[in-house]
This record gives sequence, structure tokens and C-alpha cells, in this order.
Amino acid sequence: MDRGTGAIRRRAAAVLAALTASGLLAIAVPGQAQAASADSCEGRKIRTFTFSTGSVRLYKDGGWLCAMTFPKSTGGGKRIMMVSIQARGFGAVVDKDEYTHHAGPVKTYAGTRKVWIKGQVGRGKYESSSWKRY
Repeated sequence: MDRGTGAIRRRAAAVLAALTASGLLAIAVPGQAQAASADSCEGRKIRTFTFSTGSVRLYKDGGWLCAMTFPKSTGGGKRIMMVSIQARGFGAVVDKDEYTHHAGPVKTYAGTRKVWIKGQVGRGKYESSSWKRY
């Protein structure tokens, strides 16, 4: 009976160690793109793209770009909002869900690459007309 309990404890300890290690690696190894950790973008606002139901605000901090989508009016409860930023050659970083105040922030390292930006509030949408450098 002790032999079985010890084996279970060893397996549980091994699983816990593996999960801890993978979690630490995820934190320690940053990717090229990520959802921003704060509730707002760092850096200076460089552009605002307006559309029928809201706007997408673009911020720059060194080679990093950050974007957020805001509704034109804040009343009315939750609605579908989306913000997306994609540096050319990388995958898009997207935040899409039901929100009351804003979607995002989403952040990517663009360096000197061109980017594609999208935003949505309800049925209104914004999408870049081409790849642009900021």
C-alpha cells in the first residue's frame, strides 16, 4: 500500500514540476506579439482611425505599436468590439469580445515593418486599405 501511494505522489510532483516549468517559460520567453498587460497603451498616440460606430487609436513606443478600439458612445451596455494589429510577416494580435468601454489593448513589435489594423464596434468596422508603416 505504501508503494502505490509513493508512486502517486512522485507522479503528482513530476506533473506539478512540469506545469511550473512551462508557466515560467511562457513568462520568461516573450513573443513577437502579445496582448498588452495594462488597461491602456504605453507610448504616444500617433493616429486615430474613425469609423461609423467608433475609432481605433494607435500608439507607438519605440518599435512597439499598440492599438485600442473605442465606441463613439459609451451608453448601451455590452456590444461586440474588436481590435487587431498585424506586423507584416507575423500573425495578427486580436482582441474580440463583448465590452462596454473598449477592446484591447493589443501590442506587437513592428520595428520598421508595415502593419495592418482593424477595428469593430457593433456593425461598424475599420480596416486598413493597405500595409502602412508608422
